Amino acid sequence: MTELRLRVNGTARALSLPPQVSLLDALREHLGLTGTKKGCDQGACGACTVLADGVRINSCLALAVQYDGAEITTVEGLDDPLQAAFVRHDGLQCGYCTPGQLCSAIGMLDEHRSGAPSAVTADVGAPRAELTDAEIRERMSGNLCRCGAYNGIVDAIREVATP
Repeated sequence: MTELRLRVNGTARALSLPPQVSLLDALREHLGLTGTKKGCDQGACGACTVLADGVRINSCLALAVQYDGAEITTVEGLDDPLQAAFVRHDGLQCGYCTPGQLCSAIGMLDEHRSGAPSAVTADVGAPRAELTDAEIRERMSGNLCRCGAYNGIVDAIREVATP
């Protein structure tokens, strides 16, 4: 067993886990935070996306011990205008992927604000690319929605990103 401490959604948590436990399983099975979803369990669908020290990660691919001492934010810990925008733009449909979509979008918006380019950024030397629909779609391409709510998700992100 490995002892570790996480700060999850603002609350300090101590865990004693086998070293091979994923962060996703630590959150869901050991802390009872079932908002983060287990989708493909291979990092391909993004349903398990959480924020680790403000950076989006696929929690199914992360070992919990790697994040000892980290601040983890799950959908249960979000209080962001993006959540209401998802509702207004019907960006959630069945809702299964929504927790990962929300965490990923928040991380993506922070990446964009910091000037990180994407694969479709025309001028990677520019201080910050315009957040076009193509930029949003590329930056969110690691999160799949089986319902096809992509247009609503893009609209919600654009609404929140546009001052």
